[in-house]
Amino acid sequence: MSFFRRNPPQADEPSKTKVSSQFARKQWGRWWALILVTVLASAFCLSSVLTTHRPYRPTAPLPAARFIDLHAHTAGIGAGGSGCRISKDLENSWKFSTYLKAFGATRQTLSQNGDAWLVGQIAAQVAQSTSIHQAVVLAMDGVVDEHGRLDLESTEVYVPNKFLAREVARYPQLLFGASINPYRPDALARMDACAAQGAVLVKWIPSIMRINPADERLIPFYEHLKRHQLPLLTHTGQERSFTHAQDELCDPERLRLPLRLGVTVIAAHIASTGNLDGERQTDRLARMMAEFPNLYSEISSLTQANKLGYLGEALTRTEFDGRLCYGSDFPLINTALVSPWLFGHRLTAAQAVRIDSVTNTWDRDIALKQALGVPPEVFSRTATLLAPRLAAAAASKRLPNPANPRRAKSE
Repeated sequence: MSFFRRNPPQADEPSKTKVSSQFARKQWGRWWALILVTVLASAFCLSSVLTTHRPYRPTAPLPAARFIDLHAHTAGIGAGGSGCRISKDLENSWKFSTYLKAFGATRQTLSQNGDAWLVGQIAAQVAQSTSIHQAVVLAMDGVVDEHGRLDLESTEVYVPNKFLAREVARYPQLLFGASINPYRPDALARMDACAAQGAVLVKWIPSIMRINPADERLIPFYEHLKRHQLPLLTHTGQERSFTHAQDELCDPERLRLPLRLGVTVIAAHIASTGNLDGERQTDRLARMMAEFPNLYSEISSLTQANKLGYLGEALTRTEFDGRLCYGSDFPLINTALVSPWLFGHRLTAAQAVRIDSVTNTWDRDIALKQALGVPPEVFSRTATLLAPRLAAAAASKRLPNPANPRRAKSE
């Protein structure tokens, strides 16, 4: 995800009306934040009194080995020649400042240090974690027009593979998640290049990249994924992180083609939120699990305020047994959408305080999910799914094949 134009136009003398309206919006934003905090605190206190505190599943201690995060994003403004880009609509939306704050970035730091600075910051946070030892950082390809050309005007976000592969290779704690629009004329050659650079998966958001996974023209692309043993991590369910989305393209049913061809498909977010043809998308995905042993899902975003209940569904529906792996959807875990205080009916106040006090983003995310009943095998399954590609990733960094290091003794 990338969030700015490099040199936004500046008015010489903003009008008083404009300044006043900006001040009013900020004031309203503070009031809404205060109201939200009050409502959440009240709900937690009420649920603490009225309910017993039971996680979705019985909790189990985590193993000594640390884990891999399957799903983390980076950003860019085009600074330092990264090639990253953001649409004007997304830049002008309220989501712009939210994402920027979640990344711990500012316009000034990115402008001064380049977009590579943010990749380094992500690496530093992962290195400080006692819960994970690597994170897959995802590129994001753009829309391709009917002539096979990249259509930047129709693209919401663009994080080029070339930029990200180069930066990720500098850090042993980061893994390269490639993104290739299969409608590019040279898509297979791009996949070869990404595989050689240590890519561990290919990431799509069909609803904003305008990809139809059921399109039979993509069969050569799917066969190439199999040849390289690259899993396809693809968004399923509604997409509301951006300003425009064709949600029907993220229908799990459209994944039948790559699944029949034997591609390992990871349907992100258990297709949480959204309905198609009068049916919940999560139900559509769950129905397919028994049919395709090469179909998996992951738990990123499922602790967000707009997705309450979906983590419990993922952990208690038998269709998802043995098919879930760990992803964070960083940086969204760093926003007010995610808080232990949302789970007053599942956590005690003492648990919420303890989890809320964890400073490292990934340690806090795993502490919350583990307390809610996510079992150890979900956290460890990511490494199993990526195992065929981890040796290539290590070779691209000239590092030994990564074995899970043990957790810090302080944990």
